[in-house]
Amino acid sequence: MIQAEFLIDLFEQHGVDFFTGVPDSQLKPFCNCLMERYGISDRHMIAANEGNCVGLAAGYHLATGKIPCVYLQNSGIGNIVNPVASLLNEKVYAIPSVFVVGWRGEPGVKDEPQHIFQGEVTLKLLEDLQIRTAIISPETTEAELTAVMNEFDAVLKSGNSVAFVVRKGGLTSACKPVYKNDFTMLREDVIEKITVAAGEDVIVSTTGKASRELFEIRERQGRTHGTDFLTVGSMGHSSMIALGIAMNKPETKVWCIDGDGAVLMHMGAAAVIGSKKPQNMIHVVLNNGAHETVGGLPTVFGDIDFPAAAKACGYRSVLSASDEQSLSAALAQVKQAVGPVLLEVKVSLGSREDLGRPTTTAVENKQNFMNYLKECN
Repeated sequence: MIQAEFLIDLFEQHGVDFFTGVPDSQLKPFCNCLMERYGISDRHMIAANEGNCVGLAAGYHLATGKIPCVYLQNSGIGNIVNPVASLLNEKVYAIPSVFVVGWRGEPGVKDEPQHIFQGEVTLKLLEDLQIRTAIISPETTEAELTAVMNEFDAVLKSGNSVAFVVRKGGLTSACKPVYKNDFTMLREDVIEKITVAAGEDVIVSTTGKASRELFEIRERQGRTHGTDFLTVGSMGHSSMIALGIAMNKPETKVWCIDGDGAVLMHMGAAAVIGSKKPQNMIHVVLNNGAHETVGGLPTVFGDIDFPAAAKACGYRSVLSASDEQSLSAALAQVKQAVGPVLLEVKVSLGSREDLGRPTTTAVENKQNFMNYLKECN
């Protein structure tokens, strides 16, 4: 098992001293170490999505001549395909970069359904992008990693990119930064209040803990899961899924339970929603200022006025809540308002230690949800 501190030191010894990425639970030791060393600074930036990271890395190389490091979960490879192929590649600008990729869904390793196919094609995708790869496993030694980095020097100097693909348990770290905010409402409590306000309306929930909490809330309520579409993958796309449903079921109220990190990842969706103006759509953004599901590292959502941005994009009503009183008032308003409606709810970091996962399959969730929609109107 490789210490993340050693990996970062090794990179810096080879002139790689700028880091940007989107956090990943498999890379938590690496991310925590970067936060403890550099925080959010000129040496380390968390971008909105993985494609943004590649653009930022390219700008760093153009300005300094140095080699950047981009870290991501393998699900983010899809977001880097275009800038890697049309910007970094040696047939275009020949801009080198070191990628550190968390390998979720590795064949033979039990994982969630949204990671299975992505895990199967991870190495092939990197190969197709002409990115030389090396695997960091729990058995990898520091000497082996040093030798690989020495070999990669020539690849990077030729204007090509390389990737370290990290298996489950491949990295560890003594770094234990504390992530927190000043908000008091628990996300799970807020979601439960949303389900009460929504009644028989349909809900599309974003990837991560929000969907897991929604599933368990329905279990406690003894309610059907048919009203809910749990977006277990495709981070940042829940609002577009909700829009597609709202457009084609205009008499059905559609709630989207989103997260700040997910909204940031594909923020242009807000402009599309505002332009289309679905009267039956309520977009709830649970804002804890963090990528909590993958470790708690911060987002920049606390630095922006997203309700104002949504209003500028064309949402008809925008509200914000940060305590139970303002949340109750806001939920009463949005239920009656003409959409699209944006409700930002500021929530604390943290979830139950015993939080489970959906016991139905993704396909079962889809079919139950579609059956429910058929019965609507």
